[in-house]
Amino acid sequence: MTTTLIPTEAIEPKIMLIRGRKVMVDVDLAELYEVETRTLNQAVKRNLKRFPADFMFQLTKEEKNELVTICDRFKRLKHSTSLPYVFTEQGVSMLSSVLNSERAVMVNIQIMRTFTKLREMIESHKDLRKKIEEMESKYDKQFQIVFDAIKQLVEPPSVQKKKIGFQV
Repeated sequence: MTTTLIPTEAIEPKIMLIRGRKVMVDVDLAELYEVETRTLNQAVKRNLKRFPADFMFQLTKEEKNELVTICDRFKRLKHSTSLPYVFTEQGVSMLSSVLNSERAVMVNIQIMRTFTKLREMIESHKDLRKKIEEMESKYDKQFQIVFDAIKQLVEPPSVQKKKIGFQV
């Protein structure tokens, strides 16, 4: 089956950085799998041994509130009494075994491809940066302005700028 069920572009924005880890929120995953969030979480709770802390964790009340504030798609969580779960790449992979449906398997394959694509993009930036530094050492100072401009384009924005997205 090579049919792309969900485009990578639809999955990428659902991968967030929380507690320094790339994760996906249970609400987003349930939507992708076309199941209720409650159903997804019940399947996980029945198989808790498959989801250690490095595969899944529950957000704190403060994290949930920040998520709701920053991301419009989570507005429905604002008055929810339960705290959302988030899943790392390994946790998402494990979900296909506990949900046990054809759609879950196909969606998981696409999500894994997206995580891989993001890793490759990050790695390619590192390689590009290394090549620029090698070229910089070969050429004299008159090209310094060009190299500085290229570095600014390749580097992520400086830490002083306010970051967009959910960071805890």
